[in-house]
Amino acid sequence: MGFRLPSVILHAKQVLKLHSRNQTDVPKGHIAVYVGEIQKTRFVVPISYLNHPSFVDLLNLAEEQFGFNHPMGGLTIPCDEDAFLHLTSQLHGC
Repeated sequence: MGFRLPSVILHAKQVLKLHSRNQTDVPKGHIAVYVGEIQKTRFVVPISYLNHPSFVDLLNLAEEQFGFNHPMGGLTIPCDEDAFLHLTSQLHGC
């Protein structure tokens, strides 16, 4: 039996990946991050997310795991992609 993702999460995933099509293009006011524990997916998020306490927790986790040596060459967040999408869908409504 499958499950359906709430439409808010699907919308967030579409918005985030929309900005990720061109690997070198990051719109002004956004930052590219790589998310995943094994397979990394690139997302482009608004820099306003960097001030949110939940996102700061993810950044602290990244600092603990990688320090300043991020294997993808950009900010890498070591969390499950679904968890990241859930968080960003909540932040999108803020």
